[in-house]
Amino acid sequence: MKERIRAFDDRADALFDGVRGNAVIDRVMYGASELGDFSLMWHMVGMARGLTSDERADEAIRLSAILACESLLVNGVIKSFFRRRRPVWDQPRAFRIRRPRSSSFPSGHASAAFAAATVMSEGDPLWPLYYAAASVVAASRAYVKIHHASDVIAGVATGVVIGRIARKAWPRAGMSRL
Repeated sequence: MKERIRAFDDRADALFDGVRGNAVIDRVMYGASELGDFSLMWHMVGMARGLTSDERADEAIRLSAILACESLLVNGVIKSFFRRRRPVWDQPRAFRIRRPRSSSFPSGHASAAFAAATVMSEGDPLWPLYYAAASVVAASRAYVKIHHASDVIAGVATGVVIGRIARKAWPRAGMSRL
């Protein structure tokens, strides 16, 4: 099984190697990775949405609380069960980037991004944009070689599950638990 995962990660890394070094893609991916730090991007989106109405302000608080719980669960609990090393990057980076010291598995950025997209997309016609942005943030982690591609996939799955549980446990105002 480990060999299959390694082969998957190697194939994904080779695909990213084909586009790494492109100035535009580097800027987008490094920027997305940085905006994903501490769920900054998702808190900013929630706050921007919260400025539009009192109901949306309540949703912004709900989103921030859910993301805080997601971070504690993923970065504080789940990662403690795994000691996966992060990918080796032995060449100059296009941009500076924060290098976490925690386990590589699963990707907390991917988990937070997909938890946020799952929560914000509920009943919102802009849902494809949330998932598209989450996909860029998640992919950026493998692109900048802070995570293996399999870490990102695990983070995506974790985030979707956490987001769905959060929607059931703490429904948005006006939404039923069904």
